[in-house]
Amino acid sequence: MNNAILMGRLTRDVELNYSQNGKAFTRFAIAVNRIGEGADFINCVAWEKTAETIAEYFKKGQRILVQGSIRTGSYERNGQTIYTTDVLVSRFEFVESNKQSEKKYDDDDEFPFS
Repeated sequence: MNNAILMGRLTRDVELNYSQNGKAFTRFAIAVNRIGEGADFINCVAWEKTAETIAEYFKKGQRILVQGSIRTGSYERNGQTIYTTDVLVSRFEFVESNKQSEKKYDDDDEFPFS
């Protein structure tokens, strides 16, 4: 089973991008506190409606809970292989109190706001 659930703070504002075939996506990182001291910085990727909603409603420093699967990959840069690890986000939750708090969203959900 490949399932990760993480809660952390966004390390920067989320930017919405589009793939060559027109699908919305975003890449962002969250800082997840360790027990004791320190934090881990986890890279995340979201697609389509999930990406659009996260990009619209979340800003740097806000807390978010994400659920998804861990994906690894690699690419070449300057003759060196760079290895990557990301969480492919399938669900997220608003953690901080606002008008949408305590709501959960899936990739398949129609969002109640636009």
